[in-house]
Amino acid sequence: MHFDQRTQQALRAVGLDTDDLRAASDAVVEAVEEDAGTLEAFFDEHDTVYSDIDMAHSASDYPEHTVEFIDITTHAAEMRGWLRFDTWGVYVEDGRVLDAESEYVELTLGPTINDRVRFAADRETLR
Repeated sequence: MHFDQRTQQALRAVGLDTDDLRAASDAVVEAVEEDAGTLEAFFDEHDTVYSDIDMAHSASDYPEHTVEFIDITTHAAEMRGWLRFDTWGVYVEDGRVLDAESEYVELTLGPTINDRVRFAADRETLR
């Protein structure tokens, strides 16, 4: 189980037993793995993506990025990886899918950017 001790105690206090905690933990793990797969598919399927990242030398509000690869690993509720564009790469974590069609996603970039950044297949989605 990946819940920390305080969380486990709080969940038990509201009536969940060990089997309930295990089921909830398993559901979280499955959701994280599914989102990681969807995020990897998003970047694998698009040669070019657009973001709302604030880039110092960009003339666009929504800069264009040429995708080289993304590698995401999961462990329980944690999601981490590396996203490589044509001229730069960045450590990523805590990604999530923002729409049902999986054409709009968000990642935490860091440690130097320390901000959540949205990515989309087109600029219109970000506006």
